[in-house]
Amino acid sequence: MSRSPATSGRILIVDDDESQCAALAATLSDRGFETQVASDGQEALERLTTFNPDVIVADLIMPRMDGFELLRHLKEHGDQTPAIVLTGFGSIDKALSAVHELKAFWFLEKPVEPRAFKVLLERAIHHKRALQKADELKRELRLRGVLGDLVGTSPAMQEVFSIIRQVGPTSAPVLIFGESGTGKELVAREIHKCSPRGDRPFVAINAAALPDTLIESELFGHEKGAFTGAVERSAGCFEQAHGGTLFLDEIGEMPPSTQPKLLRVLEDLRVRRLGGKSEIPVDVRVVAAASHSLGTHLREELYYRLSVFQIMLPPLRERREDIVPIAEAMIEILNKKHGTRVAGLEPEVLDLFQAYDWPGNARELRNVIERAIIVAGGGVIRLDHLPSPAFGARLGRKAPQPPGHEGAITLQPGQPLTRVDEAYIKLTLDHVHGNRKRAAELLGISLRTLQNRIATLRKEAKAATPDD
Repeated sequence: MSRSPATSGRILIVDDDESQCAALAATLSDRGFETQVASDGQEALERLTTFNPDVIVADLIMPRMDGFELLRHLKEHGDQTPAIVLTGFGSIDKALSAVHELKAFWFLEKPVEPRAFKVLLERAIHHKRALQKADELKRELRLRGVLGDLVGTSPAMQEVFSIIRQVGPTSAPVLIFGESGTGKELVAREIHKCSPRGDRPFVAINAAALPDTLIESELFGHEKGAFTGAVERSAGCFEQAHGGTLFLDEIGEMPPSTQPKLLRVLEDLRVRRLGGKSEIPVDVRVVAAASHSLGTHLREELYYRLSVFQIMLPPLRERREDIVPIAEAMIEILNKKHGTRVAGLEPEVLDLFQAYDWPGNARELRNVIERAIIVAGGGVIRLDHLPSPAFGARLGRKAPQPPGHEGAITLQPGQPLTRVDEAYIKLTLDHVHGNRKRAAELLGISLRTLQNRIATLRKEAKAATPDD
C-alpha cells in the first residue's frame, strides 16, 4: 500500500497482473491517491472489509472471481462504490456490458494512459462523494424534518408538523391555508394517515375545477334521471369517503347556493342524493383548503364549522432553508419513478434554487427537478440541466422596471377600461408565470372571478376581430 500525506482519494486496484498493479499503484501514489491492491475479486472482497475505497479499478478477466462476478456481487449487496473496468484490446464489448448491465462507472483500455486515468478517477470520486452526501441527507431527513411526504426543518414547518400530530388522531375539521403548490393536499393526506381513519378512503375534490352545475352532484351524488345526462345512480364524494376523510380543496370557490347544503351535511352527517327521497348516514371527516383569504367567499357559519383547527402553510420564499431538503427528497422519489441515478445538486444549482422566489412553490420546484433528472440521468444536477433560457432568466429577484419598459402598462386618457383590464391581467399572469391561482391572490379576487374575466375578454377580443 502507498500513502500520501494529502490523499486525493482511496483506490482499490484489482488485477491478477502484479506488474500492472504495481505500476498503477505507483502512478496513483505519486498523484496523491491512497491505494490498495488485490489479485482477484475474492481478495478484493476481503480487502473491502477493512478498506473503504472511493473507486474500484478492476480487470475483467481474473482467476477465482473475475471482474464481472465482483461487480455483480457489489450490485446485489447495494455497494454504490463506482467501478472503472480495465479491458484489453478487442474486449470493448465486454466492458460496455459491464457498464450497462452491472452499472460500472466507465471503462479504460490497456495500457492505461495516466492523464485520462486521473481525470476519470476524479470524476468517479466526485460521483461517490455526491452519493455519500445524498445518503447522509436521507439519514438526516429520517431523523428530523420529515413527516410522511412533507419535508421541512424551518420553524414554520415544524409548527405545521406539530399541529398535524396534535389534530391527526381526532375527527376535528381542519382548514388549511396556503398558496398554490405549497402542499395543502399533502398536509390533508398526512392528517388522514395520522388518524384512526388512515386505512379508510381519502377522497379529494377541487371546488374550483368543477362547473357550478356539477358540484352538488359530485358532493352528494344523484339518482338516475335526476337531471339531463343522469343515466344511472351515482354515489357522491361523501358516500365514497364514508369512514374516511374528504378533502375539499379551494373551498372558497364553492358556489354560494351549495354552501348551506354542505353545512347541513356537516351538521347532520346525512346526505341526500340529487333526485333522492331518503337520507343516507355518512361518517366522514372533512379537511378543507383555500389558497387565499376567504373573506366573503364563504358563509360565516360554514367557515366556523370547517375551521376548528387552522394550518397556515408558508410559501417557499418564506422558508428558504427548506428548499434544499425538499429538492433532495424529490430527487429520491423521482429517481425511482424514472429509473435514474441522480445523486444531488451541484453548489451553483443550490445557490440558484435558494435565490429564486418559486411563485409556484413546491409544485414548480418538482417540475424543474423532474425535467433536470431526466436530462441528467445520473451524477449531479448541473446548471445546464435546468430549463434554459426561461428558467435561468427568472432566477433571483428582478430589478424594478423603468417606465416604458417592455411589459409595463402605459395609461392614456380615453383608453377603454377593457384594454386596461386586459393589460393588467396579462402583466400579473406574466409576473407569476401563468399561475392563475397566484394571479387571483395578487389581484384580490377569486380564481373563478379571474377565469370568468379572462373568458369575457377573449370573447370581446374575438368579437372585435373581423372575419377573414
